[in-house]
Amino acid sequence: MKNSKLVLVLGFVFAVIAASGQDYAFKVLANKGANEVKSGDTWEAIKTGASLNTNDEVRLAENAYLGLIYKTGKPLEVKKAGPHKVADLAAQVQGGGTSVLNKYTDFILSSNSAEAKKNRLSATGAVHRGLEDIKVYLPENQYSGVYSKHVFVNWNAEKGGAPFIVSFKNMFDDELMKIETPEHSVEVDLSDPKLASESAILIEVRSKDDPNIKSEQHLIKKLSPAEQERVGKALSEIQGAVSENTALNKFIMAGFYEENKLYVDAIAAYEEAIKMAPDVATYKDAYEEFLLRNKLKPQE
Repeated sequence: MKNSKLVLVLGFVFAVIAASGQDYAFKVLANKGANEVKSGDTWEAIKTGASLNTNDEVRLAENAYLGLIYKTGKPLEVKKAGPHKVADLAAQVQGGGTSVLNKYTDFILSSNSAEAKKNRLSATGAVHRGLEDIKVYLPENQYSGVYSKHVFVNWNAEKGGAPFIVSFKNMFDDELMKIETPEHSVEVDLSDPKLASESAILIEVRSKDDPNIKSEQHLIKKLSPAEQERVGKALSEIQGAVSENTALNKFIMAGFYEENKLYVDAIAAYEEAIKMAPDVATYKDAYEEFLLRNKLKPQE
């Protein structure tokens, strides 16, 4: 008799656990607008990092946006204003996901949590600015590896104004290419014939009007064949889930690259996400946090 009761109790407990597990459907990676979720009878504001359960309903405001990740590792962008049953959204992302993706989305959420920002600020202490007139937001040499072909170079000029000259040199200090721009950023394709044969490239930004106002040289280097293969193998585990060209997928790719210490590639992924969804503050804020926590940009 006692054994029968124990079996019933355990069965009930496992049923409750299973039911609660089944209710979880999405996590919110990005959120723009006065969006709400209804669990039961109450509507509440949606927050980044929150979970949406299968029985919930969400309501998007006009011109709003949600970037979601399904429990099986499938991203979904929601842009249509009005109510949406979470179960209906889940039906849109059946198949094609990978649980490996959750590793990177969890990393993104934890890196951008209030606790992570608090820890970064408390660890920063006093701000010591460098002596550079132009500060380029690229990593130190040990993190200068590049997997993809597109590189974004951004900088801030303490002295000297536009236009700027961005110079690309080989390891013998021979200039391979230069770009003149009135902006504080350039995009370069490493498959350009002027750069394609180089495994390592030095980048320097200077003022056109005063060449003495310049940045330090920053190294970017193409990965070795072995490293290229390692990253490619890791990328293949999630490629199917993030193959669609969306801002959310670029955001997730930024997390993948950062987790693999490929900061130059992460910068490019953030830039592309922001270009696709310029009005979604989540991506801009996450990009800023990325630059600060990896000490690519000085704390103001």
